[in-house]
Amino acid sequence: MTSRQNIRTAALTGLAPAVWGSTYLVATELLPPDRPLLATTVRALPGGLVLLALGRKLPVGIWWWRAPLLGVLNIGAFNFLLFYAAYRLPGGIAAMIMSAQPVFVVILAALFLGDRIRTLHALACAMGAGGVALLVFRGTASLDALGVLAAVGGALCMALGITLTKRWGRPEGVGLLTFTGWQLTAGGLVLLPFWLSLEELPDGLTGANVIGFAHLITLGAVLSYIVWFRGIERLPAVAVSFLALGSPVVATLLGYLVKGETLSALQCVGMAVVLAAVVLGQRPPPDHRTAPTEAVTTVPDPVPYGLREPRPTTSGETT
Repeated sequence: MTSRQNIRTAALTGLAPAVWGSTYLVATELLPPDRPLLATTVRALPGGLVLLALGRKLPVGIWWWRAPLLGVLNIGAFNFLLFYAAYRLPGGIAAMIMSAQPVFVVILAALFLGDRIRTLHALACAMGAGGVALLVFRGTASLDALGVLAAVGGALCMALGITLTKRWGRPEGVGLLTFTGWQLTAGGLVLLPFWLSLEELPDGLTGANVIGFAHLITLGAVLSYIVWFRGIERLPAVAVSFLALGSPVVATLLGYLVKGETLSALQCVGMAVVLAAVVLGQRPPPDHRTAPTEAVTTVPDPVPYGLREPRPTTSGETT
């Protein structure tokens, strides 16, 4: 792709983390409290089943285990750990820990995709983590060990999901909607028994709950994951991972605009640093290939010209 196409693809792919940034607000304001498994299952399973019905195609061959694995990493385990960490960690700590995700992708891309670890990416990782810390950290806060482990696990799941999705690609003849449906359905089905056994059903659903779940299913799952997987196909894995840093930026802005939270100068600096890290992460590796040229190779004559024997002449030639 040309650089202009890359910019357009990155901008479109970045819409997915922007939508996911609203998850923090939706979870706290619209969904039933303390129901991470319910939220994750309802987010993934209904939309996945709709996409499966539209595509009318099931996995075949090795995709019987690849598709569920990607569904667990990209959707099931990742979303559950994200919700769980958000419920247990105060002050944006979950988002701060999750910002380590590009670091994991840089390492995994080197191991599984053969990508070179670049100094620029290391700088962007440091900037991204530092910017998110400035953006979401609220002074000293007691850290819940299970919440921290959940946040780290969520970052690892997302990183491995991005890397394996990039490595395996999409099976031939399978459309993007069907591919997304496989993963949403797999992620939802894996979580379904855990939700039914570990969480109680809410006493009832309010209008706000219905709006929240509708948002999660449509924008938060179906549309955003279609855009996200399209971006993974077309962009380097590391570049996609940095786009995910836009999620805490949107979460902070929504908290300011919707909930009336304050936005300090330090947070604005953090926001600018995060956006700079995202831009740095999109820079393609240098292309060392050179265009083929018509090179003329001169072979030195071992015999000096003056010592050559005269070339025999034929009739019609003059010396």
